[in-house]
Amino acid sequence: MSKARMIVLAGIALAIGTAWAQDATYAVRLLTPETALKAAQAALVKCRSDGYQVTVAVVDRAGVTQVVLRDRFAGPHTVRMAVDKAWTAVSFRTNTTDLARATQAGSPQSAIRNRPRVVAGGGGIMIEGAGALLGGIGVSGAPGGDRDDGCARAGIAAIQDSLDF
Repeated sequence: MSKARMIVLAGIALAIGTAWAQDATYAVRLLTPETALKAAQAALVKCRSDGYQVTVAVVDRAGVTQVVLRDRFAGPHTVRMAVDKAWTAVSFRTNTTDLARATQAGSPQSAIRNRPRVVAGGGGIMIEGAGALLGGIGVSGAPGGDRDDGCARAGIAAIQDSLDF
């Protein structure tokens, strides 16, 4: 093999190795605890102003719980439900109201509802910013998933400007 060819092959190997090394890790954006708390508080305030006692949970992009706020008279079941709604939104990368429609009885995806922790009902919404999934917010206790969704969206609205940079 000629010296020139060896140099070319070594250069190609170096370039390929460098490309692979660049793909070996990646950076992720995470919600700060303060941001998660601000979203949860805003959602709780919205539900209170609408007359609902709820629990609000915020999870990070991996589905790990960051914040849980339970209002005084929210039912005991609402704590786990709020966490699971937020977890479901992050886990399936879809809002739980949309998941409810996609997994109705008789649909090809209906078995998803049988998985532990999956909540196929309103109240779980992804938190996204600058094109990235950052976490999820779940609300439980309002009379209906659409009202839970409204409170969750108010929580996201309170932090959205700081996420879209």
